[in-house]
Amino acid sequence: MTQVEQLAGFIVNASFTDISGFAVRELKTRVLDALACALGALDNELIQMLKEQVEDFGGRNQCTLIGGGKTAPDRAAFLNCALVRYLDFNDSYLAKRETCHPSDNLGAVLAGAECANVDGRDFLTALAVAYQVQCRLSDVAPVRDRGFDHVTLGAYSVAGSVAKVLDLDREQTAHAIAISGAAYNALRVTRTGRLSHWKGLAFANMASGATHAAFLAMRGVTGPLEVFEGNKGFIDSVAGPFAIDWSQENLELVTRTVLKKYNAEMHSQSSIECVLELQHESGFTPENIEHIEIDIFDVAHKIIGGGEEGSKTEVLTKEQADHSLPYVIAVALLDGEVTPGQYAPERIGRKDVQNLLRKVTVHPAPEYSASFPEELPCRVTVHFGGGQILRKEKRNYPGFLNSPLPWDAVEEKFHRLADPYADRVLREAIVNAVANLDQIQIPELTELLGRVRGPTGTEEAA
Repeated sequence: MTQVEQLAGFIVNASFTDISGFAVRELKTRVLDALACALGALDNELIQMLKEQVEDFGGRNQCTLIGGGKTAPDRAAFLNCALVRYLDFNDSYLAKRETCHPSDNLGAVLAGAECANVDGRDFLTALAVAYQVQCRLSDVAPVRDRGFDHVTLGAYSVAGSVAKVLDLDREQTAHAIAISGAAYNALRVTRTGRLSHWKGLAFANMASGATHAAFLAMRGVTGPLEVFEGNKGFIDSVAGPFAIDWSQENLELVTRTVLKKYNAEMHSQSSIECVLELQHESGFTPENIEHIEIDIFDVAHKIIGGGEEGSKTEVLTKEQADHSLPYVIAVALLDGEVTPGQYAPERIGRKDVQNLLRKVTVHPAPEYSASFPEELPCRVTVHFGGGQILRKEKRNYPGFLNSPLPWDAVEEKFHRLADPYADRVLREAIVNAVANLDQIQIPELTELLGRVRGPTGTEEAA
C-alpha cells in the first residue's frame, strides 16, 4: 500500500471507543473554545465580506453557517473555519519545528457531519482523527523552514476527517486525501513580512477545497495515491523524508494541544503572563519605562520577535498586531489585558502603544530554545530611568501542557466572547450541547449555532 492508503486505513478503522475518556473531555473543551472564538469574530468587517461572498456564490442549503443562514458544505467549511481562526485565539499544537492550530479543522468537520446527519460520537471521532493527523505530520514533516505554511499539513487532516464523517471506505478516503494533498500546498509568505487578511483565511480556503475533495472522492473521483512518496510528491517537493506507521497511531494527541489565555499568537503567551505578573508585583507604570528586553526561544523570535519572518515594530493592522511580540507586550502593560478589544484599529493606532512597542527588543536565547516545545520559556527585563531594572523569568502559563485550562475557564471565555451575539439562554444551550456531544445528533448543535445573532443584532433562524 502507498502511504496515503495506510493513512486511509487508520482513518476508516478509527472508532469512538478508541478515544480515552480524558481525550473525549479535551475534545469537547476544544470545541467549546473554538466556538467561543467563532462567535467572538461575528461582527468583524472581514467576516461580513466573506458572508457576502458565500451568499453571492449560492449553493444548496445543506449546512449551517454560524451566525445564521445555510449553504453548501464546502462554503460552510470556508466561512465557519474563518470564524474559528479570525481572532487568533484558538488552540495550538507545538512541535519542535512546526506550530499548527488543530481546531482550524472544526468548521469543515462540522459541515460534513451536519450534511451526513451523524451523531456526536462520530463527529468527535472524526475531530480526533483531524487532530492526530495534523499534529503527527507537524511532528515528523514540518514544512515551515522549507517555505511552506502549516496549512499545507491541514490538507491531509481536513480531507481525512471529512471523509470519516461521510463514512467513505478506505479507497475513497485515500483518494480524498490524495486530491487535497496534491492541490493545497500553501506558501509561508502568508505569515511573513507585512501580514494581510490571508493570515486568517489560508486554512479556511484550504478547508473548503479539502471538503470539496472528500465529496468528489465520494462520487468516485480519483487522486494521485503516491501523493506522499511519488515522483515530485509531498516528500520530494515539500517536506523531505519522513515516515509514520499509521497502524501504531492512536487518537490521543488532542491531549497535547494547548489553549490560549491571551488573544495573541501562541508563542507570546508566557511573555504576556510574565510581564503582567512583573507589573502587578512591582506596581510600575508604563510611562516610566525606558526599554524592555525579552529573551525567548528561537521559534518565537523568528515568528513574532522580528527574526527571519520580518520586523514586528511596524504595526498598523490587527493581523500585524497579534503577530508582534513588541505590540502585545506593550498593549498588555498599558491595558492590563490582551483581548479582541486590543486589536481595534483605534487602539492599534494610538501613540501610547506605538511609542512603547518601539522600546521592546527581542533576543533568541539558546538555553530557552533547547527546552521548547516542552516549555515556553522567556525572561523579561524592564529598564527604567536612574538605572532601575526589574527582571522575571517564566516557563509556562495557565493553559499550557502542565496546567491545562479547566472546563469552567473555557466556559467563561465562551460566555465573554459570545455575549454580544447570543442571550444567556442560547449560550447555555450551546454549552450544554457541547458538554453532551457524545449523546446528541450534530444537527442539534448546528441548529443552535444558526440561531446566534449576526452583527445586525437580529436573531436568524437556522
